Amino acid sequence: MTGHHLRRVLAATTAATLLAACGSGASPAGAPGPSATAPSTTPSAAAPTVSAVPSGACLSGADIAGRPVERRAATLVALPLNGFDFDTLAPELAAGASGVLLLGSNPVPTDLAARIRAAGAHPGPDGPPLIMADQEGGGIQRLRGGVPVLAWPRELAATETVAQVQQQAAALGRAMAALGVNVDLAPVLDVDSGPGPSDDNPDGQRSFSGDPDTVSRYGVAFLQGLREGGVLPVVKHFPGLGGSTGNTDVRPAATKPIAALRAGGLTPFRAAISAGAPAVMISNATVPGMTTHPAGLSSAVIGGLLDNELGFTGLVVTDSLSAGAVTAATPSLGQAATDAIESGADLVLFGSTRTAADVAALSAAGIQVSFQQIVAALASAVNSGALTPTRLDAAVTAVLRARGVRLCG
Repeated sequence: MTGHHLRRVLAATTAATLLAACGSGASPAGAPGPSATAPSTTPSAAAPTVSAVPSGACLSGADIAGRPVERRAATLVALPLNGFDFDTLAPELAAGASGVLLLGSNPVPTDLAARIRAAGAHPGPDGPPLIMADQEGGGIQRLRGGVPVLAWPRELAATETVAQVQQQAAALGRAMAALGVNVDLAPVLDVDSGPGPSDDNPDGQRSFSGDPDTVSRYGVAFLQGLREGGVLPVVKHFPGLGGSTGNTDVRPAATKPIAALRAGGLTPFRAAISAGAPAVMISNATVPGMTTHPAGLSSAVIGGLLDNELGFTGLVVTDSLSAGAVTAATPSLGQAATDAIESGADLVLFGSTRTAADVAALSAAGIQVSFQQIVAALASAVNSGALTPTRLDAAVTAVLRARGVRLCG
């Protein structure tokens, strides 16, 4: 195992401690690629079972390595849910998927907490899944009606003190945890002063400021508030989308050159990592001077820049692999997921609601096909030697820590 992956696995305990503190009952913790008939080894509700760890025991590296490769691969997948019908994801959760990303419309149902509790009522050996949502503020709030409404981050930074933003984020975290939503894909740490968000600029008002120091102060306050509230924050979109050439949800785009990012765009991420950020989302943009691949599929960005240069040791999450920038580079969802895990990512996200075709792909059948494609591709890569079992198990370990599984050592 390379040094940066080993450091990340050994130091991921923060996320597990945080999520275990949630009192919600849910203890934690684009278009898919071409359709294909899944191999017989693909997990399903009838996949090989994994024995639960005895009460009071811990899960060892040998325990993880002894699981079927398909089950380990499934652990690295989070499922999109367009709406709040968790029953539609039951087969994939039973097969080992680790998370659910809420993409539903507002407002949330009044019984959302009960639905989430039911989804985790039979969690298997790894506990209930991670329940994730984008709760940034302004126009990016998936849980309206169930949690406090926040202004756009840019407005928060312009009108509130750092302490006030931390207090608001803590209140948001407590409300999310009460629902059973234990992961917030926020705050945005991109440095941006332009208009948007739009098809040309992914950030705009989602950014706290065009000043790196302001983004650092308010971003750290937001993530610390979420942690106080019992929710895992996922800072994004590394290494920074401010000033990018376009919106990667729509089309390929590039960040500022790496030299410019080092001069300013990376500053908020450095601050967040120093403050103990437990998770980072990688962008889908290319990084001039570092990689021509989407950042989330680049070992230079994840292993080199994030892990080695910035010293990050937590959970690495992809942005949606259904985004236009990814599908243009790697049409196969399974291959994109494999490239991401090989490059150092731990948890794979997919799904989009941008177009009617994207929404159709989020049907129960569509999600099942996408899930099977990802798992089959990862398992095939391990069996062929393209993806080492060590890298696979390092990612599994990072995800299980985030879910609150007690690991040995």
